[in-house]
Amino acid sequence: MLLTAALLVIDMQRDFLDPEGYIARSGVDVAALRAVIPNVQRLLETARGSGIRIIHTREGHRPDLSDLTTVKARRASRAGAAIGSLGPLGRLLVRGEPGHAIVPELAPLPSETIIDKPGFGAFYATDLEHVLRTAGIRALTIAGVTTDICVHSTLREAIDRGFECVTVGDACAAAEPTIHAAMLACIDGEGGILGRVLSTDEVVTSWQRAPRVFPLAR
Repeated sequence: MLLTAALLVIDMQRDFLDPEGYIARSGVDVAALRAVIPNVQRLLETARGSGIRIIHTREGHRPDLSDLTTVKARRASRAGAAIGSLGPLGRLLVRGEPGHAIVPELAPLPSETIIDKPGFGAFYATDLEHVLRTAGIRALTIAGVTTDICVHSTLREAIDRGFECVTVGDACAAAEPTIHAAMLACIDGEGGILGRVLSTDEVVTSWQRAPRVFPLAR
């Protein structure tokens, strides 16, 4: 199946991966999240060398918090990491603050698209679908954090919009390995109801063999 594909890297930002960021301040150990950085690096390097379109996302809110819902604000406060409060990396989950930046190891190139999103899914309240349709993208290879929240939300949105999807299992992470495994099993269930789960090695090999084509598509 010949489909024009893009690499979608979800929320590899300091607020989620840095020991002083938003997630860490909510009491979560970010070690498991940081562990996938090398695999995401491999995906980025291969995609760049193969001419594959790359799109990064960042979760965060406007400085005036006008796009922050009351429900989300309440949940974050209850976890001990109020959105907009001041932390070591600036205001938590606020656009333009140091914590909102993608980690240096995975910094986007000037030519790569960045989608800033106020919610978990990358299609919600963004122009991601317009960007993809305009570029003729029909398939997504997805990596990033967290497997159970932002990755899964984005994947489900993409599937409902008719995109073919691969989730790179060892280039995604959740704070709890058992939750990560359960989310991957959910994707692969019912004959791949939410697409396919592949490894970084499988995706890289596929791209090297056939650049810009959906990896190992049925």
